[in-house]
Amino acid sequence: MFRFLKQWLNAKYKEYKPYLHEARDVRVLGLIGFGVIVLLVSWSGVKAIDTNYRLQKEIAELQQQTDLQSLGNTNLRLENEYYKTNQYLELSARQNFGLAKPGETELIVPRDVALAHTVDLPGYDEQVTAANAQPGWQRNFRSWVDFFLHRQ
Repeated sequence: MFRFLKQWLNAKYKEYKPYLHEARDVRVLGLIGFGVIVLLVSWSGVKAIDTNYRLQKEIAELQQQTDLQSLGNTNLRLENEYYKTNQYLELSARQNFGLAKPGETELIVPRDVALAHTVDLPGYDEQVTAANAQPGWQRNFRSWVDFFLHRQ
């Protein structure tokens, strides 16, 4: 069996012998070396592009966070300015201390008396009970359909 394999390999070697001599040629070796260098440079370029893309994405995320933080700071600054106004002080005094302007009288109405004189909206209870009668997944589906069809 080994003799047969050896004979077969010798025959194949003799068959490809001219190509092996061509592979040892300086021009072929130069082309192979040039191809390897081109592949290495291309790979390096692809890695540089990928690194730049990831860094740009990180910079964009950090920029968005910075913008969001500056908007939050602006919002807090405006809120602090509102707290310093006379309008806020007046509303706060009315709500927290029960104070009123000179000449105004404050009436305190018990909750049950105030609710006894309210008017029920027609059909509101029917809508609420009909909506609660549906399962949660069906209400969720209906909400999405209303959203996509721009219904109120």
